[in-house]
Amino acid sequence: MFACRAWICSLILVLVMPFNRAETGPIWRAASSSELEAFLPARAPVDKEHIETELRTATGITDGHGRTVAAVVLITAGYAAEGRYSHYLLTQTTLRVGDTLVLKPGAYVMGWTRVAEGLNVHVYDAQTGAELGAVLAHPYATKVRVEPIHIWPPAENSLIQIGRYYLTYHLSEG
Repeated sequence: MFACRAWICSLILVLVMPFNRAETGPIWRAASSSELEAFLPARAPVDKEHIETELRTATGITDGHGRTVAAVVLITAGYAAEGRYSHYLLTQTTLRVGDTLVLKPGAYVMGWTRVAEGLNVHVYDAQTGAELGAVLAHPYATKVRVEPIHIWPPAENSLIQIGRYYLTYHLSEG
């Protein structure tokens, strides 16, 4: 009799537990190449130009509910942006990069200069070209695969990797 009651209680717990779980928010994952291709433009609108993107370098994350953060390398040769911008970033959620830079949903371009501590990454509004700020990308302490750009899902690292350097980021609702 006791074994039967224990079995029934266990069955009830298994059936009821999924409905009692508290929602922990959206689960962000790496976006697929088809999702990135649909989200990122082949020619990014930057200032007064439409600069070709290198879609094979596209990277991003999505929550599967209409919000994506993605980046891609810009092919800037021959444009006014050469030497100033290197990456195009689109976000559908507020993104805090580093400790200080807050990016609202929108389109941005990034460029960097090498400094002793790492990379000084400058972020600009893609539409106007106005600089919004700069953050320091730190070198990885261990060997990593060097990538033109990689946005890691928050469950893995909450990092944006540029080459062998990284920036931290945090997602927020606004």
